[in-house]
Amino acid sequence: MTPILLTGPLVEPVTLADIKGYLRLDGNDEDRLINSLMAAARMLVEAKSGRCLIAQTWRLVFNRWPAGGAIRVPLSPVIRIVEARVYDLDGEAITVPPSHFHLDTLADPARIIMAGPMPLPGRAYGGIEIDLRVGFGETAAEVPMPLRQAVRAIVARWFENRGDDPEYVPAIPREVLALIDPFKRMRL
Repeated sequence: MTPILLTGPLVEPVTLADIKGYLRLDGNDEDRLINSLMAAARMLVEAKSGRCLIAQTWRLVFNRWPAGGAIRVPLSPVIRIVEARVYDLDGEAITVPPSHFHLDTLADPARIIMAGPMPLPGRAYGGIEIDLRVGFGETAAEVPMPLRQAVRAIVARWFENRGDDPEYVPAIPREVLALIDPFKRMRL
């Protein structure tokens, strides 16, 4: 399975005004830098937590349907299945309606369970595509507060330490990791 980002988040989990207030900044001189730090901090929190913060669309590409009839989704949290396709021998896409799947969002990771027989792909590689909408929601307010605070704290740390000190080694502070840890996917 290969996940491919189709559309990234339209907003960040914190606003520019929120970060500027957090940093106690006036003026617009640093806005471009802060915007890039916010995006990078979001991606770091997503990587460390294993969760997509703001809604985004991803495509999962498979060679064949799983034998057990269930697909463990590597992205979390899953909002909905957008569309699914199977490619025939001629490379034509056959749409599989979302109603042919059950989305188990109570499982962690979420599972896509096939509700009946599925058309078989005609090509050996990449014959199945499932597009998903994942994230906590479309707006920053839907992202849990500890994850938003982690983004703020990372942006503040990076803003204050811009590489002026050659001895500085960027690390995620323990207090930020403590904010992220409860959202990590557990493995037993």
